[in-house]
Amino acid sequence: MAEENKTPDQGGRILGWVYRTLAGPATVDNAIHGCSNEARDLWKRDLEKRKQWSREQRERKRAEREARRGL
Repeated sequence: MAEENKTPDQGGRILGWVYRTLAGPATVDNAIHGCSNEARDLWKRDLEKRKQWSREQRERKRAEREARRGL
C-alpha cells in the first residue's frame, strides 16, 4: 500500500496501538450496560427529562410563532 493511502491506524504496530488506544475514534459499546441498575435508571430518568425539556421548548417556540402570525 502506498504511504499516502495509509490511514492513521496503519502506521505500524506501535502507531497502530497508539491510534486504537489513545487517539482513535470514541466507542460507547456497553456504556449503559456496564453500570449498576440505579445508575442506569438515573441515566434514563435524566434522558427523559432532557427530551421533555426539548419538547416543551419546541412547543413554546411554535406557540410564539403562531402568536406572531395572529398579530
